[in-house]
Amino acid sequence: MSSFQDEAAAFEAAVPLSVRAAAARPAPYLDALNPAQRAAVEALDGPVLMLAGAGTGKTRALTARVAHLLATGRARPNEILAVTFTNKAARGMRARVGQLVGGVVEGMPWLGTFHALSTRMLRRHAELVGLKGSFTILDVDDQLRLIGQVVSAAGIDEKRWPARQLASLIDGWKNRALTPERLPAGEAHAYNHRGAELYAAYQERLRALNACDFGDLLLHVLVILQKHEDVLAQYQRWFRYILVDEYQDTNVAQYLWLRLLAAGHRNICCVGDDDQSIYGWRGAEVGNILRFEKDFPGAKVIRLEQNYRSTPHILAAASGLIAANAARLGKTLWTDLSDGEKVRLIGHWDGEEEARWIGEEIEALGRGTRGLKPVSPDGIAILVRASHQMRAFEDRFLTIGLPYRVIGGPRFYERREIRDAMAYFRVAASPEDDLAFERIVNVPKRGIGDKALQEINRAARAAGVPLLEGARRVVAAGGLGPRPRAALGELIGLFDLWGAELRAEAGPGAHVALAERMLDESGYTAMWQAEKSPDAVGRLENLKELVKALEGFENLQGFLDHVALVMDNETEEDAAKVSIMTLHAAKGLEFPVVFLPGWEDGLFPSQRSMDESGLAGLEEERRLGYVGITRAERLATISFAANRRVYNQWQSQMPSRFIDELPGEHVEVLTPPGLYGGGFGAAAGGRGGGYAAASPLADAAARADVYNSPGWRRMAARAAERPMGQPREARDVVIDATASPAHPVGTRVFHQKFGYGVVTAVEGDKLTIAFEKAGEKNVVARYVTAAGDVPF
Repeated sequence: MSSFQDEAAAFEAAVPLSVRAAAARPAPYLDALNPAQRAAVEALDGPVLMLAGAGTGKTRALTARVAHLLATGRARPNEILAVTFTNKAARGMRARVGQLVGGVVEGMPWLGTFHALSTRMLRRHAELVGLKGSFTILDVDDQLRLIGQVVSAAGIDEKRWPARQLASLIDGWKNRALTPERLPAGEAHAYNHRGAELYAAYQERLRALNACDFGDLLLHVLVILQKHEDVLAQYQRWFRYILVDEYQDTNVAQYLWLRLLAAGHRNICCVGDDDQSIYGWRGAEVGNILRFEKDFPGAKVIRLEQNYRSTPHILAAASGLIAANAARLGKTLWTDLSDGEKVRLIGHWDGEEEARWIGEEIEALGRGTRGLKPVSPDGIAILVRASHQMRAFEDRFLTIGLPYRVIGGPRFYERREIRDAMAYFRVAASPEDDLAFERIVNVPKRGIGDKALQEINRAARAAGVPLLEGARRVVAAGGLGPRPRAALGELIGLFDLWGAELRAEAGPGAHVALAERMLDESGYTAMWQAEKSPDAVGRLENLKELVKALEGFENLQGFLDHVALVMDNETEEDAAKVSIMTLHAAKGLEFPVVFLPGWEDGLFPSQRSMDESGLAGLEEERRLGYVGITRAERLATISFAANRRVYNQWQSQMPSRFIDELPGEHVEVLTPPGLYGGGFGAAAGGRGGGYAAASPLADAAARADVYNSPGWRRMAARAAERPMGQPREARDVVIDATASPAHPVGTRVFHQKFGYGVVTAVEGDKLTIAFEKAGEKNVVARYVTAAGDVPF
């Protein structure tokens, strides 16, 4: 027998029988893996980074790795620490591992989210940070109330320095593992130069209450592990193997927590994609995954690059975009799927036309008239950069009866700030609307609490009058305290003034200006301007979008009627619906068809993100674009508008810089129907039909300054080289509100809110139109366009 055989036999004899038996068991879960996935699963010793591109089956590989550890006897269930970011992901991993190893996974107490696992640890060692094991975890409302008490006790005016602003600062500090005494000098003076002082006072109040907030769960455990070596050594012995999902989304505290625990056996496997790190605004540090090899010397980096979701054109477009980022590890996605459709790119005149076109495209895709198999609404998603973009799509879909759902938040007209604003409009238009009055009488805060509202209710019931009139009587009688009485009297005076202006019918567009004034004069806009929470900016943008929506209506009452009708037009819950969501909310999801509207500089990439974070912010925006494109399985469409209303002013928009970073050979440039007349939008010769010739786009680009950007010229040149089908017959439409008549009786017209209809009467520039879906309406001529010979 050779020396090699002798050594092999000796080695085999030294391996315990139990381990040899476990290793000899069949492992069918390995058979379904591709070579890269299998390599990642079988690399059990030492640090491993599983760099998993979009759609490459990282969840399958991660769960197979857990199953492999258990099946081969490398670790018992309680010796594996598996960390996820959501409870849903933790439940899914537990179920999938159970399926792979045959049965429900029992005895895996350390599989869960960062916060759940930290809570488990903190319950064991709470006394080391001045708490009892029975501590309470505060929710956001309780946290804000407690911070408000701390701010008030410090003698700080909360109107100037909202408690929510301090809560946001404290949350950010805890994400970065900063205790009060470790705050940098510059940040310690935040929040009226008293940030560190108030942070320390808040922490003391929490200890006195035997409570902690969500940030404390990690921070306290981190402090314990750093200060108590015996506790750290205990956990390092326990956790033989550590697995981390979505590593690119970890913040500083989570990163330090993992590094300390992994320093024992060093068997840590992190799964993530640096190209999908899009949560920097909530503390995620992409640098954590970029420096993995430095943090864990000798680490293996295994790239999962075979994509199972998208076609080659989609992957190539996404890869070309993300290649412009400097801070990335790099990978090359590929797929065995057929080429499929190129990524489509189209520019529109404005945001409303963009919404109309996408609505028509969705209808055409459902009928299978785009050269693809019919696509159910459930298979279609619209991914926007900012939530205020949703309003145009919601209004359009409601008008044409296209079912949709908003994922990650309420529908536009169901949002808190929109309901509040609508309540102001409703009371001004109808002083008898008690429900609306109750909603906003103390929003923003006017010192009118439940007892004051009860007094107003009693006065109204006694006199048999609406609440607004009851409030007037309470003020006249000297009821309530001096401050709430003065505030209530001021609000009543405002409603009287607004109501009088509404009844005066000051002329076209007056109701739009009045609506904006209502929000300003009531203090509602100022309330959100003073709010320093991350979502305050989005709420203000939604309010601007609401005011913009009024422009399509003759008066405020017509708008209120429209909203009431469309909100009542909800389809069955189990009906197939188009999904509308933000790009952030789309991460982890996939759809056969994806629309990516609003690719304009300032909107996407976000100007705010670039202003606040510079190049890092721009690169995160680019990663967001990469995430959006890779959500698509079969068809991705990017669009932008030449004009968009920003802060209630029309602005010429520049195409997003990201558009020119897309590889041209994988992009098909579509010509918008009838740009600058000639079949534009609804005036085209048919609904949802093809595209105009390429030459009108090139000619228009040469004429219009707004399209003189290099990106537009390049797209126009591409369109001229590759015309999309035949020209459609369409007549130019010139809208002139002073013409008499603008649209004669019998003309078929289109309105962006009410859809298609026929003119039944003309009086100057005012038209009476019988709309197919909205019934008979009176509108101004300039708000409609002739619909040509579109058949009924």
